Parts: sequence; structure tokens; C-alpha cells
Amino acid sequence: MPIRIVRLGSPRAAGEGLRIGTVRRPPRGVPKSEFARQDWYDLWYPNLAPSVETMKLGQQAASERDWQAFRRRFRAEMAAPEAGRTLDLLAALSRQTSFSIGCYCEDESRCHRSVLRALLAERGAELT
Repeated sequence: MPIRIVRLGSPRAAGEGLRIGTVRRPPRGVPKSEFARQDWYDLWYPNLAPSVETMKLGQQAASERDWQAFRRRFRAEMAAPEAGRTLDLLAALSRQTSFSIGCYCEDESRCHRSVLRALLAERGAELT
């Protein structure tokens, strides 16, 4: 029952399970009561989103060097004990139940969810 890494707002895959939004802010203009129905997320968990400053660094990354700076900073944020425990929990749950985590970005390779994918894999998570 691997973790799916998804783009929030995209159609759900069969058997995807609970969708967790690892974003700093909820989708704009969408009533809270519609988040799940419109395939945004079932649970908002901003604890696994980059800080505002780090998010801006990623959004402004114009080169591979800039992107690597974002990745380093976000990995440093995820090395904090609370974030590490959350990642460990998600990795363990990936062997027991179906769920997904995601962000709004169109391109996963230039999104913090690519870093989350790597961090979860390093912790032994089962991923699709």
C-alpha cells in the first residue's frame, strides 16, 4: 500500500486513500467544505510544507544552482525533530495503509514534493 505523491486538484487514482495536502496555504477561492470533493485534499498538513521564505526561494529558482539551494534549505527544515518524526510515521504507515501526499505544483521535479519523495524513500517508505 505505497504512498502516492500527487498533484493536488488532480483526479484521484483508484485506491489512493486519504489525500494529505502538504501545502502552506489552502486552495484559493474554494470553500473548505469542497476541498475533498474537488480532489484537493482530505487533510491539510502544512507541517510538511516549506517555510514561507524557503517556498519563495523555490518559486524563484531560475537555475539548477538555485533549485539545489532550495532543496538544501528545505531538507534542513525537514531535519528538525518534529518533521523527522512525521516523516518516520508516514514511512511506517506506507506499509499498512493507502494514502497520498501532494502539492499544487504542476512539475514534481521543481516542487517540494520531489524532496518529500526522496526523504520518505530514505526512511524506507513504500512509494508509487
